Amino acid sequence: MERHFFAQQSAHRRLPTDFGPAPFVVDIAKATLANDDFRAALWTGQHLQLTLMSLEPGEDIGLEIHHDTDQFFRIEGGQGLFQAGKTPSNLEFAQPIFDDTAIFIPAGTWHNITNTGKTPLKLYSIYAPPHHPHSTIQPTKAEAQH
Repeated sequence: MERHFFAQQSAHRRLPTDFGPAPFVVDIAKATLANDDFRAALWTGQHLQLTLMSLEPGEDIGLEIHHDTDQFFRIEGGQGLFQAGKTPSNLEFAQPIFDDTAIFIPAGTWHNITNTGKTPLKLYSIYAPPHHPHSTIQPTKAEAQH
C-alpha cells in the first residue's frame, strides 16, 4: 500500500505523524515548511528516520552527539549557523546555512544548529539508524529536553 502526504497549511498546522514503516511519498519541502513543531517524526523505519524541525529565531537544537547514528540535515527555509567538532568545547567547524543547504554529520561528532535569522528556521533531519521513538512529537525545545 502506497501512502501519500502533502502538507496543507491551516491555522493549527500540526502535521500527522508517523507514517513509517509503510511505503510513503511526501512533498518534503511543503511538509517541512508547514511544520511548526520543534521536532516531529514523520517517518520511522527499522534503519532510517525522518524528522521535521522548526527553530525559532535565536533558538538552537542544542549541542549533541549521536555515537552510533549518522545524521543528515536539509534547510528548507531561514538561515542559521552549523557548528561541529570532536569535543563539545572545540567546535572547530562552523558554516552559515540557508535554504537548500545539506549537512552531513558522521556518528560520534558533536554538533549544533542555531537559527541566526528573524524567521523560523525550517529543516528536516534523517537519522540512520532511527534516533527518536516512533511518532515523536516535541512542540517546543523545552519539551524535547524532558
